[in-house]
Amino acid sequence: MSAFPDGKRYNTSAGRYQRMFGERLQKLTLDAGFSCPNRDGTVGFGGCSFCDNAAFHPGYSTPCKPILQQIEEGIEFHRRRYPKVRRYLAYFQAYSNTYAPLETLKALYGEALSHPDVAGLVIGTRPDCVDEEKLDYLASLRDKVVVVEYGIESCHDKTLERIGRGHDFARAEKAVRMTAERGIDVGAHFILGLPGETRQMMLDQCAVISGLPLTSVKFHQLQIVRGTRIEREFAERPDDFLRFGLDEYLDLIVDILERLRPDLCVERVAGEVPPRFVSQTPWGLIRNDGILRLLDRRLEERDTFQGRLYNIDK
Repeated sequence: MSAFPDGKRYNTSAGRYQRMFGERLQKLTLDAGFSCPNRDGTVGFGGCSFCDNAAFHPGYSTPCKPILQQIEEGIEFHRRRYPKVRRYLAYFQAYSNTYAPLETLKALYGEALSHPDVAGLVIGTRPDCVDEEKLDYLASLRDKVVVVEYGIESCHDKTLERIGRGHDFARAEKAVRMTAERGIDVGAHFILGLPGETRQMMLDQCAVISGLPLTSVKFHQLQIVRGTRIEREFAERPDDFLRFGLDEYLDLIVDILERLRPDLCVERVAGEVPPRFVSQTPWGLIRNDGILRLLDRRLEERDTFQGRLYNIDK
């Protein structure tokens, strides 16, 4: 059986854009040279304990290049893999991409939107880096796709404090609601396997996530990146970390999908970090597309789908 229009057993963002625009929209990852209040001393120094942005974006995306040059190089990069794609989303990804004065943001976003093949913006940021004025501006871009994607990482305040996030969950919830109230699509990112969290704690988040006015959600497994504070913490207290084999992780993702509200788009279920950034690659060198194929198979084997257990106890 398939509960969703694009033939999947869960609601995909790619399927949503295909239905909305009649074609695939590909993200172009950009680095506009932003900083982060958790790095420059406003909130803290050194960033969150797991963070090394160099591990999460491609080589064409560097802040020394103008935005339009990054877009052109990104289009060329993706054209080899997706030759039929004609329209793109400018994904401001590195660090906190609303952490600047509004006029600076208008100039950078405007440059990206000036490219004829760019259909809209995806803006990755922190919940404590938005305000009414910035969100009002983004809401004014009604003829473009605009997604604000918040790194929330966990719904548990104890975890957020431990990883040095610099804000609590209430701040994240406020930002999500402020954004959604303006008709802007809202995405959120969560990490599975953060220190101190049990499997049940990860499942308990599903009800909270489903209660937020989110359009899309991303999950990925905690990866221990070399040189980060969490690498040292893992070496000192490995029993505080729940680590998953690939089969275990697939079952966890299926359990999460069953508990999510069915209209919530799932944009990612696992993360990729180049092997040079990590000490171990316990899942081998499997890519995300391979994980998605295994997830499809696991959903079929368990004869289940996103939302099957949503609200079952209400």
